[in-house]
Amino acid sequence: MPATRPRILYVTDLAYPARGRRYCDEDIFLTSRLREEFDLALCHPRDAAALMEGFDAVVVRNSGPVLGYLDAYEEFRARALATGTPVYNPLTGRGDMAGKQYLLDLTDAGLPVIPTVGRPEDLHRLPRAERYVVKPRLGADSHGLRIVPAAEASAPPAGGDVGDVLVQPYVDFAYEVSFYFVDRDFQYALHAPDPAARWRLEPYRPTSADLDFARRFVVWNTLDHGIQRVDACRAPGGELLLVELEDLNPYLSLDALDDATRHAFVAALTASLHRFLRASEGARG
Repeated sequence: MPATRPRILYVTDLAYPARGRRYCDEDIFLTSRLREEFDLALCHPRDAAALMEGFDAVVVRNSGPVLGYLDAYEEFRARALATGTPVYNPLTGRGDMAGKQYLLDLTDAGLPVIPTVGRPEDLHRLPRAERYVVKPRLGADSHGLRIVPAAEASAPPAGGDVGDVLVQPYVDFAYEVSFYFVDRDFQYALHAPDPAARWRLEPYRPTSADLDFARRFVVWNTLDHGIQRVDACRAPGGELLLVELEDLNPYLSLDALDDATRHAFVAALTASLHRFLRASEGARG
């Protein structure tokens, strides 16, 4: 570890117009607390590749869907891997960080995920439904997501590559719930009681079965460090099904927490970053 305070480049898009959320408020709060132990500089995701030199680590936070700056993100990943610059979350994530392939892999493995196929001609492998969800493999934040009748779900996307989309049966779920982890340690859970209001969140007290469900995906992802959000829905049969495994830049909804839980999360994140920096320094020898 360097003798001086660790220097962190904090990647965020403060102007990103998220629906029902204010990314900027969350990152202004987080950086105000992290500055107590780290020297921080904020930058837009398009500038991260050019600015990362000279920092002990890069922390990717509310940087928005990478589809909006895919060229810059690929350059950032390539440069970080080439130079050995530590990135938090580490770039080895198997969830949304790597696209939506994991939904296909988890479906094939028989894990509790909304059944997913990657080609319209594989629609017969899904449970029959009146409507289906079609979404881009590299999508995020509901960008490009469509709910279509069965006839449209089985047709190739107009003007596109059939490999660019995923297809799922539309699940008429009771509610969505998200579980938040730091370094595989559970922090808190929030749920949206109204399915039509995804970001009107309330605290949720998970059962032991709920936590076993969420931890199964966190362990599967094999990330030793970082923040993960496991998004699930309560299916009509009462079981939880995975919706998304957010491991790149999950929004944390810190404004929905009470002061004690928010303080505990910041303490966990701070400790995690210190562990990550020590591990990264040790790996570099």
